[in-house]
Amino acid sequence: MTAWLRMVVVLLLAMMVGISAGHGWASPADVLRAVAGDPSLGSRLLVEWRIPRVLAAALVGALLGLGGTVFQGVFRNPLAEPYLLGSAGGAALGATVALLVPLAVPQPLLLPVLAFAGAWGATLLVIGISRVSGAVDAAGMLLAGVAVAAILGALRSFLMLALSDETISLQIVLSWVLGGVQTPSWPMLGLLAAITAACVGLTLLIAGRLDILGLGETMATSFGLNVHRFIMVAVLAGSVVVAAAIAFGGLVAFVGLAAPHIARWLVGPLHKPLLPASALVGAIVVTLGDAISRSALPPAEIPLGLVTAVAGGPFFIVLLARRLRK
Repeated sequence: MTAWLRMVVVLLLAMMVGISAGHGWASPADVLRAVAGDPSLGSRLLVEWRIPRVLAAALVGALLGLGGTVFQGVFRNPLAEPYLLGSAGGAALGATVALLVPLAVPQPLLLPVLAFAGAWGATLLVIGISRVSGAVDAAGMLLAGVAVAAILGALRSFLMLALSDETISLQIVLSWVLGGVQTPSWPMLGLLAAITAACVGLTLLIAGRLDILGLGETMATSFGLNVHRFIMVAVLAGSVVVAAAIAFGGLVAFVGLAAPHIARWLVGPLHKPLLPASALVGAIVVTLGDAISRSALPPAEIPLGLVTAVAGGPFFIVLLARRLRK
């Protein structure tokens, strides 16, 4: 069995587990009856709630895997992760505005829009600061990202303190920041699927140049690659992917860091196969994490970001130890 077939089979099994898991577990026969159109209440709940959520979790995981691969390729650092350039802080600020500021737009629509705008806007701000300061290399962007993330985090905290009162609970903001996939409507799920497919195509367009950049800036320049320009293009492309994942899934930790490593072990370092493999691995991880978050402490739900952090923290420590030994 090839690595690709194994990943697809594991993803299908993970999705079956995700559909079955919950406060009340469903058997595979129950799932098949629901898909076949059984009109019972249990089957309708599976079709209208669990199946869309599991599919959304898989798509969010795929986006995180893609984003992590792009950022690790751009910065040529296996410890890079998708939230390096302040996208997490920008998304959290946008979500805070959507959740705490009364606006005329319905919150289910406003939340992903402002989270996406915040993540994307933070990245544009980092790139703008880097260009103005003349530090358009990867190190300059990282330093600008740290500064922007600190500023955006302070603004979010100020809004939470200023806007909270006895009628507005900060728990909803904290719950979103800790990550979690919400059940989308079928039209919204179709939009997420289209965005994910577009992001896969977008990242595959830059796959070859990411391989060239991995040879080092001097060698990449000798191959005719405009390194500084390509870094900005790749960062923007990766940020679109990460912003889409954040808009639909909140801040889910460690998936964008771990998925590219696991995929690299399976298909090698070249980005053309690595990008879709990372998407598959990310989909598997988030699907299983979401199943655990819904079923570990019923009827309560553990934030998905906590589940992935508990699993991903040791993984990160092992990676860091291996890198320091080298």
